[in-house]
Amino acid sequence: MAGKVLIIGSGPNAPLAADWPREQFDHIVVINNAWRVRPDWTHVIFPEDFPKDRHPSEISNAQSVVRYTEYVPQNNAFGGVLFAGGTMAFTAGYWALGALKPDVMAFIGCDMVYPKQGNTHFYGTGAADPLREDVSLQNLEGKSARLALLAAQEGCACVNLSVEDSRMVFPRAELSDLRDIQPEVVATHAEVAELRRAEAALGYAAPSGRYWEILDQIDPKKLAEIDAEWLALFRRVQSP
Repeated sequence: MAGKVLIIGSGPNAPLAADWPREQFDHIVVINNAWRVRPDWTHVIFPEDFPKDRHPSEISNAQSVVRYTEYVPQNNAFGGVLFAGGTMAFTAGYWALGALKPDVMAFIGCDMVYPKQGNTHFYGTGAADPLREDVSLQNLEGKSARLALLAAQEGCACVNLSVEDSRMVFPRAELSDLRDIQPEVVATHAEVAELRRAEAALGYAAPSGRYWEILDQIDPKKLAEIDAEWLALFRRVQSP
């Protein structure tokens, strides 16, 4: 197990992580432009079409670039990008879960809530990628519930270090809590396996990760039904 992994997105509150003690985390995974938040990140992850002029200008021997050739196979191990959710917060989460095998994944700057006025990202105004019209992003809460449930099956807790409104349904946490956090969202293996079988039964195979190439095979309503079932299961096992 890799212990604690911090995942930093590009939301307006990402700079809160700039001064957090490095010793709190075994790895720091930064998404897209979030490498600018702090220089001591361990992994940067971005899609294959991420502009080269936004790549880090310097990368140390202690740092790694995670490309689609690495994150797509890890996402496939958990059902594929279509079911995981085709935006980088989820992609990074599944990659970290499979590759780093943490016991805690702590997210900041990944709330996927975008103000209508003012900055949408920590660096200014950018495209609200998770809000684009995309069959894999119909239910961001359902997709985050799925990640939390599958992570718990691997002995990993997903928490949100943000205090802002969020589409992520992970339990909230403070930095001081991380040492003692244990997985709390624990559905039975049978419940999770049933939903994984329902996904597989749809036959939406896109091993390349490019699910947009099989859009003619995908029924958005069926995908939405499964998203809703993941969210319902998450809420059921969380309720007292």
